[in-house]
Amino acid sequence: MRSEALGGTLLTKRLALPIFASDPLSSVAYATQEILLVLTLGGLAYLHFTPWIAAAVVGLMTVVVLSYRQVVHAYPSGGGSYEVASTNLGPSAGLVVAASLMVDYVMTVAVSVASGVDNIISAVPRLAEYRVPMALVFVALLSAMNLRGVRESGRAFAAPTYLFIGGVLIMVATGLFRYALGDAPVSESAAYGVTPRPGDADLMGLALVMLVLRAFSSGCTALTGVEAISNGVPAFRRPKPRNAATTLAAMGVIAVTMFVGVTALALITDVHITDDACRLTGLDGDCADHTQRTVIAQVASAVFGSDSVGFYFIQAATALVLILAANTAYNGFPLLTSILAQHRYLPRQLHNRGDRLAFSNGILALALAAGLLLWGFGANVTSLIHLYILGVFTSFTLSQSGMVRHWNRELRTETGEAVRRGHRIARVINATGAVVTGLVLVIVLATKFTQGAWLAVLAAILLWLMMRAVRRHYDSVAAELAVTDAHSELAPPSRVFAIVLVSTVHKPTMRALAYARAFRPDRLEALTVAVDPEGVAEVRSKWQEYDIQVPLKVLDSPYREITRPVVAYVRSIRRAGPRDVVAVFIPEYVVGRWWENALHNQTALWLKSRLLFTPGVMVISVPWQLHSSRHADRPAGRAPGAVRRGEPAPPDPSGGEPVRHDGPA
Repeated sequence: MRSEALGGTLLTKRLALPIFASDPLSSVAYATQEILLVLTLGGLAYLHFTPWIAAAVVGLMTVVVLSYRQVVHAYPSGGGSYEVASTNLGPSAGLVVAASLMVDYVMTVAVSVASGVDNIISAVPRLAEYRVPMALVFVALLSAMNLRGVRESGRAFAAPTYLFIGGVLIMVATGLFRYALGDAPVSESAAYGVTPRPGDADLMGLALVMLVLRAFSSGCTALTGVEAISNGVPAFRRPKPRNAATTLAAMGVIAVTMFVGVTALALITDVHITDDACRLTGLDGDCADHTQRTVIAQVASAVFGSDSVGFYFIQAATALVLILAANTAYNGFPLLTSILAQHRYLPRQLHNRGDRLAFSNGILALALAAGLLLWGFGANVTSLIHLYILGVFTSFTLSQSGMVRHWNRELRTETGEAVRRGHRIARVINATGAVVTGLVLVIVLATKFTQGAWLAVLAAILLWLMMRAVRRHYDSVAAELAVTDAHSELAPPSRVFAIVLVSTVHKPTMRALAYARAFRPDRLEALTVAVDPEGVAEVRSKWQEYDIQVPLKVLDSPYREITRPVVAYVRSIRRAGPRDVVAVFIPEYVVGRWWENALHNQTALWLKSRLLFTPGVMVISVPWQLHSSRHADRPAGRAPGAVRRGEPAPPDPSGGEPVRHDGPA
């Protein structure tokens, strides 16, 4: 796609919702389950806390959505939480947000894919042994789809997201309707008892509070991905802020409705689920071989029937949307890293758009990190979930605190009373969001740190340090390369000393000599190293035979080295004339087959790598194309995407028919 086509990739609200909100919408598939898994550590007696915990999660979701609507209007450039924190709290706070979000985006891909695989296994238990390969394949497919471009991935992922929303809402409506009629559905695990985990029975006081807080922090996974819309405002059609804010509100309403509905049905159907199947009582057979179905699978089975079309539809839609929920990260992570690269906190390659106008390098980096995480943790949701949501609430807290400062600054300059009233209301919303999300961050740290969240903290710290180091490097390079005295730096060197390296006398050597002469240097000489006396004698003989009017200097090498004598000689010339420039011409073969590279140019590569570190030395490669290279110029012959665009093949350089290059070189 041409660069001018970027505007054509902008998203309508209908497409933006599944692209940016698939993560928070799909998290209803496991948020309720995570609450129940924690509460059943103490047995069934503590499940009565579930409605209160769910209500707290809903309240938190409402506050966060309202807060981010303020961010969307105030900072529509796409930096989201990172831009808010950087502008109002300083660069260091912005980098904390960026590092936290990057970790969380990687976790989003890992947890979403692992949870999707879990739901597939709930429908087809015999696939359990292929959990990790399935997860890695899904990551690869998601990456390939996103490399095709934002709009294309949105079209592909829109239908599954809307099918999931429709399926869950129909399931909730059906289940609640049956309950209202007195025909309450019953889950397959309702008859099972739960043995409390040792040490978690009859909890009182602080221990009970910690259990409830831990369940609440696990349920807060429902909020993951809420900030993605604020990061993706530039991808919306105009008016960008208003469309993004509308999409954010729609996402909040739909997510809350589905979360409340699934939680209510889980309680109505009496779902019992534990972290270890062997704590379930009343099982038939060996507990070690028992695979527990997910909460949403048990609810769907209770509402529609175990082998019904409705059950398999919910499972298929849930598995698909959970896997596609990773697409939120595939849109947020590359965009964030692009902004960071533009600000010189990450390698500049991450700022480049690919053939389809997507940030290809960011997509590949995310896929690699998520794949390693899935492989390392065996694609286990329970293990991965402890590393999750920490980064989200770090960014929530800092961005909302930054927004309070933003409104304070606006109020100092604004004189209109109506506008000031709006700013004060926005400040109250953001201040509430900062306080609430800050408390949740403390709860998450306290309850999950020893469970594995320390890894996420460590990763964020390392990323923060790395980004600071990258920025220092770019700043120091920019300062070193800055022009300080244009007149003196444009002054030509006193003399140009040209050296042509010679190993034997053949056509590449002749071309290098002719090219060096074209430069009209002040002094020109050929240089060879006496590694083999017979070889040197042959070079001298050919030099006289062809009457080459260039002085030939032979360097002695008693230890049969080539690189060290050449480098030492070049440096001696520099010492003798510090204002002189030494131009070293190196003949090189251009080959067309990958294995030929191992047979040629190794000495030239090593020499170049050493000479490039010598100030005042210019290293010039003089290529000689071997026959095998004649049809190996495909990248130059056709630009990426030329075949898809239907562009004609370029003419053969030799003057024959057009060269057909229908694949990569």
